[in-house]
Parts: sequence; structure tokens; C-alpha cells
Amino acid sequence: MTLKVLHILDATNRGGAEMLTLDVCRNARNAGLDLTFVATGGGDLEREFERSGAPYFRLQRRLPIDPVLVKNLRRIIKQTGAQIVHAQQAVEAIHLYLATRGTGVKCVMSLQAYILDTKNRIATKMIVPRMDAVCPVSASMQEWYRSGEGFTITDKYHVLANGVDAARLGPTRKPGTPSLREELGISDDRALLGMVGNFYPDERKDQWSICRALTAIFAQHPNAHFVFVGAVHDGAEDYHRRCVEHCRDNGIADRVHFVGKRGDIPDLLRELDLFIFSTVQEGLPVAAVEALMLGVPMIVSDIPPMLEVGGAHARTFVRRGVQNGQCRRPCRKGDRPVEQP
Repeated sequence: MTLKVLHILDATNRGGAEMLTLDVCRNARNAGLDLTFVATGGGDLEREFERSGAPYFRLQRRLPIDPVLVKNLRRIIKQTGAQIVHAQQAVEAIHLYLATRGTGVKCVMSLQAYILDTKNRIATKMIVPRMDAVCPVSASMQEWYRSGEGFTITDKYHVLANGVDAARLGPTRKPGTPSLREELGISDDRALLGMVGNFYPDERKDQWSICRALTAIFAQHPNAHFVFVGAVHDGAEDYHRRCVEHCRDNGIADRVHFVGKRGDIPDLLRELDLFIFSTVQEGLPVAAVEALMLGVPMIVSDIPPMLEVGGAHARTFVRRGVQNGQCRRPCRKGDRPVEQP
């Protein structure tokens, strides 16, 4: 019997959760799933979702809790015969919950990240107990919801790690298209380090600590270059500018490259000699999993989810408030990482 599932995202921008969902849409049929995908906003990956093989519906949320969206979701759920609906975030989960009342359809929610603000904390604490299943993306994420947020972990919790479709990591660059090194004028005898991660207003991705460390790194490795790959989200313009200006003011701007959002991440990762992932908080980062699958050496922040990705022998950045891989408190903006062997 084919399982009928509806999956919803708030947008189709390029990011870890979006790439994860796109992988699922592309492989659903071969896995025995009849999957329908719904987005309540557009983005760079919208065309990719349209071509993924999963039926695609584009809706719009006009209010924090939108009755029209609930009505449209209920119509699509009935039309597709969905047996399970799945959301990545609290607001989408609330709309699915309201749309499925009285239908017998099961609701599932993933826990991808820490709760970042009061609004999302209230929404998450309201909707999680009403889900039929809750899927933290790492064991440490589940532990944080228990110890940091006071959630009661029951048998409806199931750790479901983020995965990556290996087929998507194949070469994508067309013949005659320049490589990243060629674009930037970096010869093959120069070391190329890099990070893949968007710039967010809350600075959850910690590009700032890398920028501060690069002066010392370049002093020891005078031929090295660093590349930051990732979009600048609305509200993160000042954070991005601070990173760029720090590199300029310290005389390293010619060796630090901010290339923005890219669609050729697997090709870029293959060109790196070292992947560095400095982050304040994570669920289970897709970019780090991709780098690991491609065999790129990594240095990561010493927070529990990153240790789940890299294993006990990963080189790490140690943060104040972290001991033996366990957070005494959630890592916060402003924590200063120092490298350890």
C-alpha cells in the first residue's frame, strides 16, 4: 500500500531544510511514498520543486494564523487523500493541525532548530503536544528540548536525522564553465578554505568568529584564501557588512571572498582543502553532512549536534558553556570560539 503524505514549507529559498525536502520530493516515489508538496511562499528553489516529480501547490499565508490557508490546505488534503501531513516549523504545523481536525489524518512535526524568539516559543509549546509524532533531527536537539525548554519526551518522539541524497552531490558544472578557483583567480597551489551557510539576523551561523580568526590564520599560511558561500537574509545586512568591513580593515579583503548564494554547492565543496563550519546553534546541518559525504576535511564548532555529524575525532571550536560535548546552556551570539586540537 502506498503511503500518501503532504509536506509543507513556508518558502522555497535555498537552505538546509529546503534542500532536505527537495531530496525527499525527488525520491519519494522510489521510496513508496505518494508525496504532495505545499509551499506558502516562493524562493530560488521553486522551479526545482516544480520539477521534482511531486505534485506542487503554491499557497500564501497572509496572516499569522490564516483561515484561508487552513481552508485551502484542508481542500488539498482531501483532494490528495493524504494520510500524514508533515511540517518543519511551528506556524506551518499549526495550520496543518487546524486543517486536519476531524479527518483522521496524522500530523508530524520535525524539530530542526532551537526556539529563537518568544513568538516561536509560544507557538512551538502550543502545537508540539498536539502532534501525533515529533521528530527531532538529532539526539542532542531532543535533549535540548527536554532540558532547555522543559518538554516532556514521550514515546511519540523519534529522532530522525537529516539526510542527503548522494545522487545530488555529483558534478554539476557544465563544460566550459569556470570553476570557483578560476572565478576568483586562485591557483591550484593556494590553499582554499570555506564555509557554506547563510547570514542570518540572529547570527546563528558564526561567520564573524571566522573573520576574526583569519588574520592569524593567514599570517601562518600566507598563500591561503577563504570563501563564504551563502545568502544574506533580510535583516542580516549589518551583520554581513560587519564581516566584510572587518576583513577590509585588517588588510585581508583580497583573500576573503563573499560569493553569496550559489546553486553549485557540491562543485564548490570539492574545490575546498578545508571546510569550516562555525555556528552558534544547529539541529543537524545539511551543509556539513554534504561536506562529510564528499570527503572534505572539516573543522566544526564544539556543540553536540556538530559532534553527531563529525564524530568524536572531529577537530572542533570550543565554546564557553560547553563541556564534554554537553551544553550547560544554549550557545549564544557573542560566544567566542577558540580552536583546539
